[in-house]
Order: sequence, then C-alpha cells, then structure tokens
Amino acid sequence: MTLLLLAPRINDTGLHLLTCARRRGLRAHTAVRWEVPDELAGLRPAHLYGGPLFADVAAGALGVAPLEPPADWLATLPAELLGRRVECTTLAEARRLRRPAFLKPPVDKLFPARIYPDGSGLPGPDALDDDTLVQISDVVAFAEEYRLFVLDGAVRTASRYAVDGDLAVSPEAGPEVLAFAADALAAGGLPSAVVVDVGRLDDGTGAEAVTNPAWATGIYAGDPEHVLDVVLRAAGPTTAVTPADLPYTRPVPDVVR
Repeated sequence: MTLLLLAPRINDTGLHLLTCARRRGLRAHTAVRWEVPDELAGLRPAHLYGGPLFADVAAGALGVAPLEPPADWLATLPAELLGRRVECTTLAEARRLRRPAFLKPPVDKLFPARIYPDGSGLPGPDALDDDTLVQISDVVAFAEEYRLFVLDGAVRTASRYAVDGDLAVSPEAGPEVLAFAADALAAGGLPSAVVVDVGRLDDGTGAEAVTNPAWATGIYAGDPEHVLDVVLRAAGPTTAVTPADLPYTRPVPDVVR
C-alpha cells in the first residue's frame, strides 16, 4: 500500500491531505515523533509531507526524494517582470549591505525573512556560515498575495492568502496573477512539482514570484485534491524521479535503522 507520512503536527493542511489521501486508498499517517515509525519504515512506495527537518529525518528511511526549487531562481527572472532588483548572494556579502532591503534565506528558515535597515543585523559567522545563501530584494509593498501549486509547468490550484500584508484567504486568483505566473514559469529552471507564491506590487509595476517546496507548504484555500497531486510528485520515491527532476532533489542524510 502506498504510504503518505506527515510530520508530527496537526493543522488544516495536514487534515486536508490525510482526508484526500485516504479517499484515494493511500495509507496516510501523521507521525507522533520526528522520525519514521518502525511499523511504517518498510512500506513502499512512500511519500512525505512536512518541513525540512522532517524531510531530513524521514526521506532517507522512506526512500523518498524531496524536490525543491533552486535557491537563486527568483534572481534569474528578468527585472522588468519583477518590477524591482533581486539578487542571491552569500551571507558574508549580504552583511556588507548598507541600504534597506528585504532579506531572506532562500533555502530553509535559517533567519527571519523581513526588511532589514542594512546587512549588519544578519546573523554573524558564529551563528551561520559565511557561504549561507541570502536573497536580497528591493523593499516593495504588495497589494495582494497568492499561492499557486504547480505541476508540470501548469498551475493546478491557486488561492489568495493576503491583502495589504494581512491574512485574507480566498479561493481565487485573477487572470493577471495567472498570466504573470505563466510568464515566470515559462522561464523554466524549476522542478516538475513546486509551489509559487505571487504578490502583485502595490504600484502595479510588477509582481513577486517566490518558490517553495510543495512538501512543506500550507494549502490556504487551494483545492486539496490538486494540492495532493503536487505533493505526491514533490516528495515521492527516489526510483520515480525523472532525469529532468534529478538536479532538484534535496540532499538528505543517510538514516541507519
């Protein structure tokens, strides 16, 4: 029986995925600890849903290959599409920044993603390695923000999650958002299953396009069935990974059981 193992936490996304997976006949289970239960370790094929910590402790034991977007994908998009400057650099370089900017770790949540007055407020070398990647963006305001679950380059389901920076969940995404997403996705460079967050700039000059691994991203008001399709591809058996997706597999520690 196909297994879907979820991280040990209860939230709306997990409940939706459990319901949909069981409806399809999968053995869907929420772990009680940050490890693979002994009674499930041998089940194949297997899939997982959870954050990076759970992927690192569970993927190897389950024979799962989590797919994640490249850290510098946003910085490769044309500036005219984004409406602002975006670059991906090292933490050592970002600490030298002497202007306000939105700074975030493009891989995992190693430090708070927010507007910094300059780079001096970033973690020092005693906390994070100098070569840790940092995404630097011009400070902008977003009128609306949307979450899109993408499979094979096409948006399978989308929902709004914020208005003027405040949580405002709604199962909608207008044609402008989908058109921008299509332009961004046409640039390529992403795994076959991924989440793209799109934010329309307040002044109407451009939009945001942030990527997330589908196996670690909340559903908001997306269609759970379509979300599950993306999640299953994004964190499925290593034996099913296509050559095109191979460069996007997350390295995970070997687990000795």
